[in-house]
Amino acid sequence: MYRDDVKLRMKRLRRKLDPCDISLPPGYRIDVFASKLTTPINILFTKRGDMLVADSGVADGNGKVLKLMDRRFKVIADGFNPPLTGINEYEGNIYVSHRRFVTIIKPDGTQEDIIDGLPSNGDHHNNRVVFGPDGKMYFGQGTATNTGVVGKDNDWVPEHPFFHDYPGGPIKLRGENFTSSTFLEDFPERMATTGAYEPFGVSSYSGKVIDGITRANGSILRANPDGTDLELVAWGLRNPFRIQFDRYNRLFAANHGMDVRGSRPVANSPDEFQLIEQGCWYGWPDYTGGLPVTLPQFKPEGEPQPSFLWAEHPMQPPKPFTTFQPHSATMGFNFNYDPKFGPIGDAYIAEFGAIIPTNTGGKPIYDVGHRVSKIDMENGKVTTFARNYTGLPASRTGGGGLERPIDAVFGPDGVLYIADFGIFTAEGPTLSTGVIWKITKTKYTRD
Repeated sequence: MYRDDVKLRMKRLRRKLDPCDISLPPGYRIDVFASKLTTPINILFTKRGDMLVADSGVADGNGKVLKLMDRRFKVIADGFNPPLTGINEYEGNIYVSHRRFVTIIKPDGTQEDIIDGLPSNGDHHNNRVVFGPDGKMYFGQGTATNTGVVGKDNDWVPEHPFFHDYPGGPIKLRGENFTSSTFLEDFPERMATTGAYEPFGVSSYSGKVIDGITRANGSILRANPDGTDLELVAWGLRNPFRIQFDRYNRLFAANHGMDVRGSRPVANSPDEFQLIEQGCWYGWPDYTGGLPVTLPQFKPEGEPQPSFLWAEHPMQPPKPFTTFQPHSATMGFNFNYDPKFGPIGDAYIAEFGAIIPTNTGGKPIYDVGHRVSKIDMENGKVTTFARNYTGLPASRTGGGGLERPIDAVFGPDGVLYIADFGIFTAEGPTLSTGVIWKITKTKYTRD
């Protein structure tokens, strides 16, 4: 994800921490549980009560699993291909999701790749696995591109020049092509014409049919716990970063909206919280939030109105269970089943915030995301649960509050733990600025 020269520029910044800078509803308290971590992306409490934290590895090129021992986090496994996107536990094994692979760490510490070759060389990757009531392993697989067309915004092209998106079912294209200047040294022309679902510089034509595959981009996949019998569950999602079953065995996904970048930019595309149904197509790349991208509201300033890439669609995509503001970057979430903490069944979700200016068309957006929100699962209403009083990430104001929340997990103690990825500069993530916060329900209201 990050070239060696970028990794060399990663800095150890000193991060101020002050829980008093964070606004919470009355009756809750937030504290620092751990600090000086590097890109913590996921928290896991094992059946034995151990606390594990996954380090994505994007700052130093080494995905790691850490365990809390003697009040310190120590590395128990590493060498995972960044980004490491999540960990889980099943029947004594730790399941590690990292680029192209699902690997298990056995109780004796040995590692085994049980799934490899996933289509994760592009913008988005295979994500954390969860286990369903059927005993199957489920996980999200992101798309290679922003909106279905490989272009200059995809910095992975020089390393993977033939890579592109793969659909989950047969699709017929309208044949629209997109022209951009080339950035490949050995490309014979200064300008490149690229079609949808094609490698960079390969054009398409009207009526072209592309067959679907099981290992589709923008999909939910499932397999046996040993990685066998991989199946396609649903597709048409852009980046289902985190999925989770609720107590009714319904599967939900936090799915990222499209960006204002690349050869086919789309504006005002919301993040989605989707209820996942078997065999369903969720609209990407021609719909967002259940609506067609051909509507005027999705036209970027100074750019053409997006048109459909597909000549036909398999179904009308469902409306999301709820939506979030564009570029919220909804990440890890967890359902509350402790009445002492709050209403039963509500979901608490971390919002990472926009990566400026990569996905917003160059316009700074700092007051979206950078918080933890609550979803009322009865009506889909979203409310802010934890956010800095300024409404901005702490590094923008010199404060000591939240920076990049990326996971929200309830511990066995009834406490809500928040993984904060740390400071993310224009050059990428920084070393030793990650934090684990804990939010506790108290008997007293805050002043």
